[in-house]
Amino acid sequence: MDCRDVQHLLHPYADGELDLVRHLQVEHHLAECASCTERQLGLRLLRDAIASAPLYHRAPGALRARLRASPGPLPAALARPGRRWPSAVLAATAAGVALLAVASLSAMVFGSRPGASAEDRLAEQVLVGHVRSLQVAHLTDVASSDRHEVKPWFRGKLDFSPPVPDLSAGGYPLAGGRLDYLADRPVAALVYHRRQHVINLFAWPAADDGERPVRSVGRRGFHVRYWQRSGMEYWAVSDLNDQEFDEFVSLFQEQTAAPRP
Repeated sequence: MDCRDVQHLLHPYADGELDLVRHLQVEHHLAECASCTERQLGLRLLRDAIASAPLYHRAPGALRARLRASPGPLPAALARPGRRWPSAVLAATAAGVALLAVASLSAMVFGSRPGASAEDRLAEQVLVGHVRSLQVAHLTDVASSDRHEVKPWFRGKLDFSPPVPDLSAGGYPLAGGRLDYLADRPVAALVYHRRQHVINLFAWPAADDGERPVRSVGRRGFHVRYWQRSGMEYWAVSDLNDQEFDEFVSLFQEQTAAPRP
């Protein structure tokens, strides 16, 4: 079973609708394929967010009264509350909803969570931005491993110039960049790879010139690192293991360190 077959089965796999043989085949593939596993994690994140979101709204009294007074029975589709929709219908619906749901749930769900700090809310936005870039096949606006092509691409699109170091010698090649939106402003998203793993690094000007050390947070199988240096704020996210992810952050910091006077 290859990646294309598995990706068509991820929705019924998550719903528990596969027979035992196919379920085990998908599980076996996910255990060996980082790319499909990341898609499965993204799907799980989306499902968890939708399940916990305040999506239920009570109908106004006037509407409820009109429905009760209308003649004839309710349509069959509405009269069977326990109906299970086929996987194909669910998959098609999810594909249409995902673009809106993933983009907005960070503010609607995570941002409104009682007691969440500003850093917690931003960490969730970063994670949703990472998952969104994988789910909607919009990982890069400019696809290039040449930093001299990626860095100029941001010129005129942002009010700052993000550093774009070449980390290929350390095993983290640049894949490109794109525009994203975090912390209520447009930001630069730099995309690096480590084997089949994707690293999204978001950068934007900091509110002050202070230096802040690297801090770590984990969310649903993903790792987030964030720090502030030389007037820039950086947030990196990936499903890499801690050791390699910390190595990436160290390399990025070394390459973007301000030159000594």
